[in-house]
Amino acid sequence: MARVIKRHWVSDAGSGLPRKDRRSCDYEAYLPDWLVDREVVLDGRVAADVSEAEAALVRFGLEAGALADSDALARLLLRTESVASSRIEGLEIGARRLLHADAERRLGERARDVTAAEVLGNIDAMLFAIESVGEGDRISVDLLLEIHRRLLLGTRLEMHGGQLRDEQNWIGGSSFNPCSAEYVPPPPEAVPDLVADLCDFCNDDSLPAVAQAAIAHAQFETIHPFVDGNGRVGRALIHLVLRRRSVVSRVLPPVSLILATWAQEYGDALTGTRYRGAASSRVAREGQDRWVGLFATALKRAVADADAFEERVQLLELTWRKRLGRVRTDSAADLLLRRLPGAPILTVQSAADLIGRSTQATNQAIARLTEAKVLSQTTVGKRNRAFEAPEVIRTFTALERQLASPSGDTRTAPPTRRVPRGC
Repeated sequence: MARVIKRHWVSDAGSGLPRKDRRSCDYEAYLPDWLVDREVVLDGRVAADVSEAEAALVRFGLEAGALADSDALARLLLRTESVASSRIEGLEIGARRLLHADAERRLGERARDVTAAEVLGNIDAMLFAIESVGEGDRISVDLLLEIHRRLLLGTRLEMHGGQLRDEQNWIGGSSFNPCSAEYVPPPPEAVPDLVADLCDFCNDDSLPAVAQAAIAHAQFETIHPFVDGNGRVGRALIHLVLRRRSVVSRVLPPVSLILATWAQEYGDALTGTRYRGAASSRVAREGQDRWVGLFATALKRAVADADAFEERVQLLELTWRKRLGRVRTDSAADLLLRRLPGAPILTVQSAADLIGRSTQATNQAIARLTEAKVLSQTTVGKRNRAFEAPEVIRTFTALERQLASPSGDTRTAPPTRRVPRGC
């Protein structure tokens, strides 16, 4: 049965801090039920939402032509997940700035944009996560630890990377004590067994995949097993479960951005899963239904927006082809037009590598696309000549703004969080 454990906090904070930060107090740490062997019964309407979300995800994986054919575009969607999942304050960066930083890195230049470097590191960690699990593969504690290690690599908390916490943490209130915390996760000695149980739950196939991913994410956030980075790893876990169950492919619907847009509902629904007593109680089941239903709805919204984005990208390619006139099939220009949505900033060499054509042929194709205003010349790093497709970047920025609106339309519902300016 889920319960709280009463503990006493003895403050060792210095006298120079405000009184609230120097307090000693009694507090309650929450200890959730284990997931393995817990009976999960969903309300009929919630079960229908879960089924619809799973069907939408499967269809998206099968039909996402423009998205699934481009590794680089998949990385852009991963970027949205990484930023939304990050708990690092101030990680706000536009698509163009991030793409320029990524191009610099690919040219071997040292990162000058610290924020961009951190976001790119988050993307790399998410890529590692989703590439580590395929259909039927096991999700292990060691895998979660490695994802966490990569997330904190190069940050000021790197020494905590890949390690379960050995101290009490909490959410809200003072940074120095849990006396006024909004939520206090389980004591550190309970964390290893709870995380092992969570992984065992993730490796079971008895629940619908969407419900399993929702419950696993809620339990992870409840355990809060790391000193830092819990939000990012917890959202990565969603995609690990969905990939293991073959519901999604390598192109991820940006569900984290939807949840970030619905921040109040998201936080309230997660809190509602932290019942006390038996898992079969009315309060426990109502909280579970509310969270799983919200999660399934967020997935359906994410798929719908990703579908609309794919259609805009395909329409953009058709517009380019009209500008260019006749383009010979499998020519350098033809291949570049197909790959450009996924690589909107490139050099002649990176473009040649991307399409598998000679530098000379690629250079001619880039010149033709530049003349047609599909590409424009820019500089990457200190003095590297590069080319960018501004219409792709504007299209992606519009997606970010759309995902930040509760209704999906910034004209009727303004963004609920900071987003790039509209174009």
